[in-house]
Order: sequence, then structure tokens, then C-alpha cells
Amino acid sequence: MRAVVKNGIGIFSPQGFLDGNSSTVFISFEDIEATKKANADMILVSLKKVIFFNRNGLDMFIKLFAKVRKEKHIVVGFCDYDDKKFNAIVNFYANELNFSLFQTREIAELFTHKYTEDKQTVLIFTGDKSQDSAMAIELHDHGHNPIIAQSKKDFDTKSTQSDTFNYLISNSVLGNMGNSVTTRVTANSIIYTLHGFLDAEIGNKFNIAYHNNSLNIGFRLFIFDSYKVVNLNIHALNFFSRLASAAAEYDASICFAGLSIEKLPNTFKENMEDAGILFFEQLDDILHDKKILEELTGSTAVNIKLKRKINKTTVAELPSFIDATVAIIEMMTNAKALKEAVNIQEIIIEEKSDLIASSIGFYGEVDGMLILVFPKEIAKITCELLIGEKTDDEELILDTLSELVNIVGGKMKTLLADEGVSINITLPRTYKRISNLLENTKGRKGVQVDLAFNDKKFLFFLTR
Repeated sequence: MRAVVKNGIGIFSPQGFLDGNSSTVFISFEDIEATKKANADMILVSLKKVIFFNRNGLDMFIKLFAKVRKEKHIVVGFCDYDDKKFNAIVNFYANELNFSLFQTREIAELFTHKYTEDKQTVLIFTGDKSQDSAMAIELHDHGHNPIIAQSKKDFDTKSTQSDTFNYLISNSVLGNMGNSVTTRVTANSIIYTLHGFLDAEIGNKFNIAYHNNSLNIGFRLFIFDSYKVVNLNIHALNFFSRLASAAAEYDASICFAGLSIEKLPNTFKENMEDAGILFFEQLDDILHDKKILEELTGSTAVNIKLKRKINKTTVAELPSFIDATVAIIEMMTNAKALKEAVNIQEIIIEEKSDLIASSIGFYGEVDGMLILVFPKEIAKITCELLIGEKTDDEELILDTLSELVNIVGGKMKTLLADEGVSINITLPRTYKRISNLLENTKGRKGVQVDLAFNDKKFLFFLTR
């Protein structure tokens, strides 16, 4: 079967039943190769004409997806399904959903570089904040106007406003091939999701560069959501013990939530606690306890020997970082930016109550940390744009600031890629108190750029 390539998407359209015996009839690796040569941004399998499928029927496609993703980093997955089919796929691959799902091919087209229609206003709610943010970044990067609903009720209410939104995205997923330890940020905590039996392979599945850069930008609490873990062996124990020892240098905490202690060998829990790892029965025992969260996420100054000086390689990319920041802020606030000063120094901020901040790490061919300090008024404008209404809710404003910095990071990544420089980005950390930010950046020299948007001061700081 050959794919139909249109608007940057190669779509295979099998019909009838998909099971272990029939899948190879519908698509082969040669078909995939032919589609790749057509310069498609995505390769998708449409389920529109599929009457029935089981996991065996989909596994053949998943294996082909893995090969394509490894050889050529393009989006792969399924499209054109109803709620029943979507739920079946999510249930089949609950712990390994490493491919993308788009409700329709029209929604998939929004995420391609070959989309030629006017900018679209898109309402998003998947129930997963990391997914919502990732989609918002991608859609912004492709010139669209995404708005993230804050709840299912909010999504249902806004989705009735047919004149406001061109597209609604709910049962869709942006897959991340090859990263089976999924990551999200909640309450300034990095949460990793584990499942199955943990052995020496955890070192290959865990993105240690991402983790180290999250430490570098100021995250101090790392939670392993472990209720789906069956057991772990001595190799996994050693891995987590090393992780905890490294975290201690940053005064950071490693926690396990939901791990069935009775399943562990007798000495494992004791050894992990000796390494400084904390245990909680449930994830909510941490996230819903403000006192524990404040204690574990509090920013503490890191020993000065861990600070790295900004180097010429990072400074050389400064124009791309500034361009990404200015482009996004101008787009979100409808205001032109004015550059007032550029200095190499430790970060200098006038301590004011109307300021909030966020940091995001990047690593790869260049590495470092980008810090943005906003007047709350700019953050409020951004929040209004993303959720479609005004708010004074401080937590919601911080969440929106986090999404904005995520979008800046995505834009930064794209601009550098155009110059042949490859980087990855962490999820952002927010600071409601500037004193916490100053404590975390103490001893770091970097490039500080003072900007103004409609006479509102805005600070950009690039360091390592």
C-alpha cells in the first residue's frame, strides 16, 4: 500500500480488520521508504476505514514507526479515529505511548511546516498539562493561536463558542519516541513516571542530561511516580542511589511515590533511605501538602564550585535567544520591544513585589540557562491570551508564565536548528518570589539584557 502525501503528511489508509495476520498486507517498510522520499513531515495511519483492530494488529505499525523515528526524526502515529478507538489505543499502550495520535488529519496538518492556510485559533484540553503545553508550543511555532482550557468543564463551555475556535483538540497526543520515562512538571516539581520491572535498562531509558539541566536551572524536587512498578533489582537500586548522591550536591531531593515497599528485597528500602531517597505512599501526599512542597522545592544556594562561567560558544548564540524571546513576547502582548542595556554580570534585579520569574535549561551543542523576569502585568496579558479571559489567580498566572517560557524555549530551539545548532530544552521552573531566584543564581555570571515592552521593564538573563 502506498501513502497519499498531501500538505506534508503521508497517510496510509488500511481498511477492514487489523490483527496480527493482516497488518503486513497493508503496509511494508518499502512503502514507508517511498513516503520518506516524498519529504513528508509526518507519516500517519488513518483508522477511518478500519472496522476492528487489536494490539497485535497495531504492533506491526508501531515497529515500523520506531524504525522511521530512529532514522529520520519525523512525526509518526495514527489519525482519524473516534473516542472508542482512541481509548483502546491508549489502553493498549498506556505505558509506552511513544507515537502521536491526531483526532483528524486536519488537526495533524496544524502541526506541519507545510500548512498554508490562515492562522487558526485552537482550543486545547487533554487532561495532561505537559501535553497541553507541548501542543501550545508546537502550534505557536507554526503560527497558530492556541488557548489551553483549564479544566474539562472549561473546555466543554468554551467549545460551544463555534465562532471563537477553528479547531478543538482533546483526544490527541504528541508522542515522544524512545523516552519511556515520561516527564512532567507540577508545583515546581519534576515528576518522572516509572512502570514495570526496573533493572540496568533504567540508565538507558532515563534522560540524565535532561535531569542534570533541570538541577542546573533550579529544580529541587524530583518525584518518581512508581505505583506501576512491579519490582527493581540491584542495578536499578545503584542507579537511583547515584542519582540521589548527585542531587545532594544541589541540596535537591529524590522521592518515590506509590512504590510497594513490601515487594522490595529487605535491604533495598534501607539502602535507598541511606542514600537520601524519601518515600511517600501516594503522589498526592506530596503535591497536596503545601508545607512539604515548600520545604522540598525551596531554592537553596548551590555551592559555588558547581557554578559554570558563561562561555564564548553560548554568547555567540545570544542573538537567537533574544530573537526568540522578543518574538514571542511581542506576539503575545502586541507591543514592540526596546533594548535598554546589555551587560555581562551577575543578575541584578530591583526587588519589587510586582515581579515574577521563570527559568528554562537547554543542552546539546550549546548548554546553559535562560531566565526571564516579568512584571506581573505582562504575565496577566499572556494569561488572558492563553486561557481567553482575565484572571488574578496567582497560581494560574504562574502556570501561564511557565507555558510562555516553554514557548520561548521551543522558538529558541527552532531558530538554533535553522543555524545548524541542535539543542534540547527542559521544562521551565517558576519563581513567585524574586529572592528565591537570586538565591539560586548567586555566583553565576551571565549576559543580562534589560528590555521594555510599552514602558514595562522586562529582564533577560543568559547564564550556565
